[in-house]
Amino acid sequence: MKLNSILSWTIRLAAAIILLQTLYFKFTGQPESVELFTKLGVEPWGRIGTGVIELLASILLLLPASVVIGALLGIGLMSGAILSHLLVIGIASKNDGGQLFMLAIGVLICCTSLLFIHRSQVLNLKNKYLKF
Repeated sequence: MKLNSILSWTIRLAAAIILLQTLYFKFTGQPESVELFTKLGVEPWGRIGTGVIELLASILLLLPASVVIGALLGIGLMSGAILSHLLVIGIASKNDGGQLFMLAIGVLICCTSLLFIHRSQVLNLKNKYLKF
């Protein structure tokens, strides 16, 4: 296995695991998650919708043919999460010491790295769908 392939799988797994582990809190309506999305003014649909999109991003990240789409989706999700923390929630949520904020940054870094590793696929998508 080539180094790029090993690196890609490691990063994809890290991002997917982080995204998937938060789904329990979103889909079961755990108080921490409900409070967070209430602060954002989008409870319950924002919480459930975000969970569905995170599940989709995780699946796409783990499928070799769709890793770039999953990474783009992850970047969008985590950009929103980071902005929500900075502008509304605060870096620390429920005295977590900023753990959710740092996990969002970690996933953002992973997904951005995946776009670099799979840049040939990014260029193929650009050439196929964005004809300027």
